[in-house]
Amino acid sequence: MRPLTSDLLLRAYAMGIFPMARSRTDPRLYWIDPDQRGILPLDDFHVPRSLRKTLRRQMFELRVDTAFEAVMEGCAQSTPARPDTWINDEILRLFVELHHLGMAHSVETWRDGRLVGGLYGLALGSAFFGESMFSRETDASKVALVDLVARLKRAGYLLLDTQFVTEHLSRFGATEIARHHYLKRLGAAVDVPAVFPRGPVDWQQALDENDIQA
Repeated sequence: MRPLTSDLLLRAYAMGIFPMARSRTDPRLYWIDPDQRGILPLDDFHVPRSLRKTLRRQMFELRVDTAFEAVMEGCAQSTPARPDTWINDEILRLFVELHHLGMAHSVETWRDGRLVGGLYGLALGSAFFGESMFSRETDASKVALVDLVARLKRAGYLLLDTQFVTEHLSRFGATEIARHHYLKRLGAAVDVPAVFPRGPVDWQQALDENDIQA
């Protein structure tokens, strides 16, 4: 079997298909095409009240694309709550390559010079595919998610794909839609160009303006 290329991966995402491994140590990849697809509606993103307090305190420094591979490795690490992950070395290789091509991005939370949380994903047109997130301090990944949403809204993105809906994401307004509805949204979003903003984004202003629902 020929190795999966970044070009083939991009074409798969544009068709609504994405790869996963069964475990961190399994070298094989499997194509996933779920009947129900998780999305996080950008116009109905909800920030829990307790998290708003964390945001107001500005406990973390937000950075973009300064430690992409380290974020992926953080997402791939096992934890007591998540003993295994679906990110294997092949997925790591492919997304690092896409990052070097300017198509995969990380939003990172730092504290006292240490990477304490973040997320990564793929940007394609005005669709962003959120892949995974990790946290080494309370609320670190959640703050990164708020920053991502503010960033996508400011840049005119149309779709934030979460693949599946977890209890964690449901608190922010994530929902499931049928595959055929998802593919319509995906097709419309991929055809609209957008530039992922790497510079500072005033998510505090977005909260104050109620662009992001409290």
